[in-house]
Amino acid sequence: MAQSQPASARDAVRAVVPDLIGYTEKWLFGEVWERPGLKKRDRSLIVVATLIALGRERQLVGHLQRALDNGVTKNEISEIITHLAFYAGWPAAMTAAQIAKDVFERS
Repeated sequence: MAQSQPASARDAVRAVVPDLIGYTEKWLFGEVWERPGLKKRDRSLIVVATLIALGRERQLVGHLQRALDNGVTKNEISEIITHLAFYAGWPAAMTAAQIAKDVFERS
């Protein structure tokens, strides 16, 4: 089964929302991410851009790592962030840049 966030991130809230985590693992990362219509790399590009634009910083951490695991390069992530500065706003891009820096340092 595909993973987006580290299992510990889901495990941290599993007791609070067990059904949500079950749906996440079975449907989102099991069914949706495994659909053949898009490559996982492309799905990662879409999700990273969406999370940046929506300001979903906590989820961005796991999905940036997943994007790297799915073959998206650090340079491509940098380009996504720079491009989105003009569409999603400068603060969103700067926040994403700080998060990406942390993720890149751990990779």
